[in-house]
Amino acid sequence: MNRLRDIPGPVLALTAAWLATRALMLWLLVHSGVRLLGGGAVTREVWRLYFRWYGELSHGSFPVHDTTWQYPPGAGAVLLAPGLLPWLTYFQAFVVLTLAADVLITAALALAGRRPGRSLRGATLWTGGLPLLLHLPLARYDVQVTALAVLCLLTVRRFPRVCGALGALGAVVKVWPGLALLGTPPGRTTRKAWLWATAAAAASLAVPAVALDNPFGFLREQGDRGVQLESLGGTALNLARHAGWPGRTRYQYGAVELVGPYVHTVAAVSLALTAAAFGLLVLWRARARHWSPATPYDAALTAVLLFTVTSRVISPQYMVWLLGLAAVCLTSRHTRQRPVAVLVLAASALSTVVYPMCYHQVVTGTWTGCLLILARNALLTAAAVLAFVRLWRSTRRPVAAAPPVALPRPDAVRVPDPALSAS
Repeated sequence: MNRLRDIPGPVLALTAAWLATRALMLWLLVHSGVRLLGGGAVTREVWRLYFRWYGELSHGSFPVHDTTWQYPPGAGAVLLAPGLLPWLTYFQAFVVLTLAADVLITAALALAGRRPGRSLRGATLWTGGLPLLLHLPLARYDVQVTALAVLCLLTVRRFPRVCGALGALGAVVKVWPGLALLGTPPGRTTRKAWLWATAAAAASLAVPAVALDNPFGFLREQGDRGVQLESLGGTALNLARHAGWPGRTRYQYGAVELVGPYVHTVAAVSLALTAAAFGLLVLWRARARHWSPATPYDAALTAVLLFTVTSRVISPQYMVWLLGLAAVCLTSRHTRQRPVAVLVLAASALSTVVYPMCYHQVVTGTWTGCLLILARNALLTAAAVLAFVRLWRSTRRPVAAAPPVALPRPDAVRVPDPALSAS
């Protein structure tokens, strides 16, 4: 009881909120067969697709000739992990491990937020923001990946070697956490982080290459992907259906994609925009002169936002990444990304309306479906642009203060002699 009294009130409130919201998410997961919650489509990916991959991986090979397998070799470790809990079904074990990763993220954000000059807003955003996606985060492995990115960022200043290793491990699992290393402070911190990231990436790629067959087959399937319905390009093509575009939707490569005239052109434009976004980030890194304690966090959120909005695919679980990175930003009182975090929260809430609630209307291209996805993507695009502008401005060289004007000392001021003035 005495230990309980020593825990600050905000932490107790945060714990209670986490328990309440996660209980709600579990309840929604149990009742996911309801049509409004996707009719079971959300959970099907775990007990059907992930479980099938688990069987292939446990027999010594990554999926072969499987167009739905588009993940780096590190993903195999996450999908095999439920086997560590043999007394549970695969689905149950997967959810338990996802909740464990969620606890780790929340605790790390709370601990970081209690340090001097920090804030608990980050832990609050994660605790209250993740349920906006309903039960979806519990049925994807993106929470586990986000945990690696969050820990990578929170260790960047005190433990740059750990930061680099965690960023590399995240990249080997799902690529995007490698972007968390973009904003490491220049000098020794960057050298240590990037050197250890290189070593960790090489080691973590070597293990599956030796232990399992076909570790790099995902590259072929990833390269063949088209334009997913929920991407910016997909939104434009979906709206074009109302103007007579003859294309249609098709489930392929693990997502609903658009097929028809100009699809390859839209895909090429998306790739070009991604390359341009990378160029902007490199330019920012080269021109940045002022690093605040929040710059690594702000840079990571900006980079992932830019790569998300220019991607050929914007799956609903991508919002988990953005919520995690926005939460890390809010742990620092120096962050410039508070308005961006608000936009990410709004986009997450709207993303839930898009999928799973109204996904049928999005797929069939009704005006309601088109406008919903257009609004969600407009929020994400605004967040990406605003994040980059605020990051750029926050890292410019501070304007040098004007030198003080030298004023004469009081004893050096000559007072005119009244007698002389009279004469």
